[in-house]
Amino acid sequence: MDLVLNVADYYVLTPYVFPASWPEDGALRQIISLLVLTNLGAAVLYLGLGALSYFFIFDHKLMKHPQFLENQVQREIKYAMTSLPWISIPTVALFFAEVRGYSKLYDNVNDSPLGWPGLFLSMISFLLFTDMCIYWIHRFLHHKLIYKLFHKPHHIWKIPSPFASHAFHPVDGFMQGLPYHIYPFLFPLHKVLYLALYIFVNIWTISIHDGDYRVPGALTGAINGSAHHTDHHLFFDYNYGQYFTLWDRLGGSYRHPSALMGKGPHDLIRKLQADGKLGDDRVKAKGQVNGHAQRGATCKEE
Repeated sequence: MDLVLNVADYYVLTPYVFPASWPEDGALRQIISLLVLTNLGAAVLYLGLGALSYFFIFDHKLMKHPQFLENQVQREIKYAMTSLPWISIPTVALFFAEVRGYSKLYDNVNDSPLGWPGLFLSMISFLLFTDMCIYWIHRFLHHKLIYKLFHKPHHIWKIPSPFASHAFHPVDGFMQGLPYHIYPFLFPLHKVLYLALYIFVNIWTISIHDGDYRVPGALTGAINGSAHHTDHHLFFDYNYGQYFTLWDRLGGSYRHPSALMGKGPHDLIRKLQADGKLGDDRVKAKGQVNGHAQRGATCKEE
């Protein structure tokens, strides 16, 4: 995060925002700057990437699904934009520790224990480590004593749009983001690579909520895509993974995507259309009560 902070200091904060008497390495100034940059960056990534996905990837036919809520997209955005500032508070504490030099982030490839191969290995280990951690954190959030407190708001979106990607309770959002911030305190990682991975994480999080269920055949059983994650929203206790299906298979929670078996959201929409029921308010009511999805055979919740 110090790369972003240094650029902001050089081009904006030092000449235009903070008084000259405030040194750039002052703790208070760094904390304030990190709070502003973290919130601004989160909003730009979420709204910018979410909008690109919504307008160019998301299949808007999914909005006809009985369990797609009234005004859902607006509600997803409102919930996310309300939660992100709260998530940023503990996140900034970790960023501040990074800036102060407590992490194992490094500037030059020569500082890598294995040189250039070390960059590639650290990228792979970052993905494997965070995928493992998020699987168990996510599964913990589904525990009956925890679920209703923190994770249930994210499961309101049975048929998510890209904007559901960050629509979490603040505690839920921070906990699932924690592995990304812990990694550089445990393992060496290049600062530029860390920034690139951080952006990739946001892109991936949006992609598994984008309603594009296509997965290359050879990767269907290994990669946790939107088809897999949509089944998590619909069927509750399957497909907890972030990038891969490895831990779901090991943990007995893997479910082959219903969308790839002719039983997904699009298939239900086509069936309702064929039956002439799609425009029937009674069909909509089956999936919603006062704007919230009902529990049913496809929505097991604790």
